[in-house]
Amino acid sequence: MEPAGLTLKLLLLGDSGVGKSSLLRRFTDGAFEPRLKPTVGIDFKVKKMVLEGRAVTLAMWDTAGQERFRTLTPSYYRGAQGVVLVYDVTRKDTFTGLGKWLNELEMHTTTSSTVKMLVGNKTDKPDREVERKEGLQLARKHSLLFIETSAKTEDGVQQAFEELVIKILQTPGLWEKSTFRKGIQLMDSSAQQNKGLCSAHCVLI
Repeated sequence: MEPAGLTLKLLLLGDSGVGKSSLLRRFTDGAFEPRLKPTVGIDFKVKKMVLEGRAVTLAMWDTAGQERFRTLTPSYYRGAQGVVLVYDVTRKDTFTGLGKWLNELEMHTTTSSTVKMLVGNKTDKPDREVERKEGLQLARKHSLLFIETSAKTEDGVQQAFEELVIKILQTPGLWEKSTFRKGIQLMDSSAQQNKGLCSAHCVLI
C-alpha cells in the first residue's frame, strides 16, 4: 500500500487562450483574472486535497498552447497520471485543433492507462460555437471524461479536477510505485476507460 500522502502529476493541454491558466488559478487559488498573459513555456501549481478518504497532492503542469513553445512539452508528458485537454466553447478552431493534442498524447504518454479529460471552457460566454453534444461525442470517441466549465463563474471547475483524480485513484496501476518502476502497462486499460466515462452530468443529448 502507498503511504497516506500520494502525489499525482496532472498536465493541462490545449491551444493558446482557451483558459488553461485561468482554470488552474480558479481551482488552486479561487481567483479569476480576466486578462491573464499567455503562459510562456510551462507553469506549475500544487494543490492538496482529500478525496475518497485519501490525501493527495496534485502537481499540475500548465503548458503553453502557442506553437513556438510546443517543443518544450514532450518531456512533461512523462509520468503524468492525468491529462486535461481544454478547448474554448466560443472558438471552434480550438475544438478542431484537439486532434493534434490527442496525437501528441498518443506519442508521448508513458502509459496507456493515463486518465484523460476533455474540458469545454468559457461556458459563461454567449457566443458559443461548439455545442455540448459535440464535446460529448469527441470524448466518447477517444474514451475521455468530459465536462464543461467556466473559470470565470467557477462552474464545473472543482468537479472537473475531482472527477479526474477519483478516476486516477480507481486505476491503481497508475499510482502504485511498483507498477511505475516495472513500467507495466495495463492490458485492459481501454476496457477500464470505457467504463463510467461520464458521471451524472454527462447526459446524452
